[in-house]
Amino acid sequence: MSETTLSAVHARYRPLLPGILLALTVAAAARFVADHYGAPVMLFALLIGMAFNFLAVDPRFKPGLEFSSKNLLRIGIVLLGARITTSDIASLGISTFATVVGLIALTIGTGFVCGRIFNKQWRFSLLTGGSVAICGASAALAIASVIPHNEKTERNLLFTVVSVTTLSTIAMILYPILFTALGLTTSQSGFLVGATIHDVAQVVGAGYSISTDVGDVATIIKLLRVAMLPVVLVIIVLALAGQKRGGAKSVRLPLFVVGFAALTAVNSLGLLPPVAAGFAVDLSGWLLVVAIAALGVRTNMKDMLQLGWQHVAMVVTETLVLLTLAIAAVEIGLAG
Repeated sequence: MSETTLSAVHARYRPLLPGILLALTVAAAARFVADHYGAPVMLFALLIGMAFNFLAVDPRFKPGLEFSSKNLLRIGIVLLGARITTSDIASLGISTFATVVGLIALTIGTGFVCGRIFNKQWRFSLLTGGSVAICGASAALAIASVIPHNEKTERNLLFTVVSVTTLSTIAMILYPILFTALGLTTSQSGFLVGATIHDVAQVVGAGYSISTDVGDVATIIKLLRVAMLPVVLVIIVLALAGQKRGGAKSVRLPLFVVGFAALTAVNSLGLLPPVAAGFAVDLSGWLLVVAIAALGVRTNMKDMLQLGWQHVAMVVTETLVLLTLAIAAVEIGLAG
């Protein structure tokens, strides 16, 4: 690499370092709290980041914070593909697979119905419905990356991440008690844990708190939901393209969506060594936390407090509908 090229790279990326380092510091603090006190890392990355909101307008930090909340976020989403293999999905059977896909579709549909009831825009309906249906904060971040932005996008994204993470934590405590009280089998309990709790970490915590077998089933079900994320993103992109251009001929999928799907395919074919897959998953976790931390720094708490009760009601309603539908599916023998 020539000296001129190195100088150009240095000039381009040096202004990003202060903001990236700030987001990384907040992420590390959130990781420390999560590892030592069992706290939800995404939630604490947001809350700690908000405490540094006064730095968001500082020209030294602003470029790096924007880079972290957008570019690093997309890289983190791509690396999520290393979690998923088609063999895990195939082991579930057609009925369970179809049930999970149906639950995702119905939950997203519930988001749009709630949006009409509570007079919210389609962006917020899609954001909350998709995050509840698929994989919590990660899905919210990915969906927000492909929908058109307006002045409310970042505020709604932050609210969605806070709400689904909080509800996931509550569910991690309450759902194992509920499912045990219902006298369900191992496979039924595993299905319900994996199909109804929003975030991966809380699914793992809830599943293995019941038993190892339940935890194994719950993790596979949850990864199936994660595997549907690129499919949902493609559908969103195609739908938006059709609305804007009157057709989907000139659709260009975002590169991170293509990368996510490609890495999933590579991992499914067994071409990704286990060590590399583990590294990719760990790095993805860090990058997503750094992105959330950057979003937290850029979020004004005053704006968050201006959100009405309808926002909370929407996410709670979507969560309860998903739980009810999943229990009904188990009771009539469609899954578990």
